[in-house]
Amino acid sequence: MRRGPADPREAARRAALNALRRTRRKAERAGVDLSDWEGEFLGSVETRIQTYGRAFGDPEKGAPGQALSALQHRKLKEIAAKASGEAPIPGRRFGHRRPGRSRRPEDSEGGDGQA
Repeated sequence: MRRGPADPREAARRAALNALRRTRRKAERAGVDLSDWEGEFLGSVETRIQTYGRAFGDPEKGAPGQALSALQHRKLKEIAAKASGEAPIPGRRFGHRRPGRSRRPEDSEGGDGQA
């Protein structure tokens, strides 16, 4: 018996729920103590996904058909890295660059990042 085409929103919802549960299990098995904020984050995001199918209300904060916003996904990856024992990279923050730095190497000739 053939199934119809899979619903991409339902697939994204299931994937996000599995990722949240996997991260929580990984932390429990490794004996890593998550902070109160991290535990509350995992619980509240899971509840919102189960209730609404996605964990954010503003459509500009995430891709269409995704269950987690970009920043929620980033935080989930950080918590998963903590659970697996990886050390965070110091000074590396999402979306922040040091002033005067250019993204492209060819623009760095002037040193001020302006062409």
